[in-house]
Amino acid sequence: MDFSLTDEQNELVKTLRALLARHATPAAGRTAAAEGYDSKLWQVLAEEVGVASLAIPEEYGGAGFTWFETGLVLEALGYHLAPSPLLSSAVLAAAAVLHAGDEADRERLLPGIAEGSTLATLAWADGLGKWNTAGSGIAATGPDGQWTLSGTAALVLDGGTADTILAVAATPEGIGIFEVLDPAGVDRTEVPAVDPTLRFATLAFRDVPARPLALDASAALEKVRDIALMAVSCLQVGTAQRGLDMTVEYAGQRVQFGRPIGSFQALKHRMADMLLKVETSRTTAWAAAWSAGTDAPDLPERAAAAKAWCSEALDYVASETVQLHGGIAITWEHDAQLVFKRAHATSQLFGPAREHRRRLGRSLGFVPA
Repeated sequence: MDFSLTDEQNELVKTLRALLARHATPAAGRTAAAEGYDSKLWQVLAEEVGVASLAIPEEYGGAGFTWFETGLVLEALGYHLAPSPLLSSAVLAAAAVLHAGDEADRERLLPGIAEGSTLATLAWADGLGKWNTAGSGIAATGPDGQWTLSGTAALVLDGGTADTILAVAATPEGIGIFEVLDPAGVDRTEVPAVDPTLRFATLAFRDVPARPLALDASAALEKVRDIALMAVSCLQVGTAQRGLDMTVEYAGQRVQFGRPIGSFQALKHRMADMLLKVETSRTTAWAAAWSAGTDAPDLPERAAAAKAWCSEALDYVASETVQLHGGIAITWEHDAQLVFKRAHATSQLFGPAREHRRRLGRSLGFVPA
């Protein structure tokens, strides 16, 4: 498996870094987070770079690349701590349509997502905050084929602002995925998050009309979950790199006993350990992204391994970032606290590390089913 980036991928990364360095400054990110996301930045990312279209086939208005390129975008966004609806719309919702919808569903829903003009989300987690591939806090009933949804979904990414809502709901045939036909009929309650760059909402449904994409979508949800794990892992890699870079820079500037603190051997070793965590995280996340992009059969194992490893690696890097910056790191003015909050929020998103290690162990036969 060769992870050497192609010329196109290198150009994508270069363009993103330059654009985000100009527009996703710490001050801009804090302002955007308070409002949800920077709509002007999202417009540039979607229209000029095409970030939302990368994993969507050309016949549905996409660029026809793969999930690997989307992972590169998420890593760049993670580095700059830039709030955006990419994860909810172009990953979760797009993956649900691609794997659960039929041709008509894809033609109707994907072009808007690809161009960034439609902001979609997937209402999935139940009241306990579990992204279950076999259950839901929403029930679908469909007498005479007229389906309606009732129940509650928690932790819906960008659920307060999405104009297209897909929902995971229990049906008589199993677990299904539905398109909500009347988004205005959904009661939305914004929920504050530890990480201010992530926006969540609780969505309450009461006989809301819906159109089924799939009535038995358990297999599709397994695939959507693995793609989501890969995407969050890539986001975590970017944030871990940000924590390492700011720590190394600070260690070269902060002087103690007449010397930069980065010259002390004990701190060199700690920053070397941080680098090891970052590089191994990138390898596991890229492996999962490669498997997602090539539709490889080992995606479930690679996605579980990536989410478990990257979550704990970012926790470690964030902790060291705060420790090595000292008291300034816990102030609102410094970005170290944003790295720390991102680590804690994403470590729980789509399930904690222990959950995915257990699933990986079962898959490999090390843990009884």
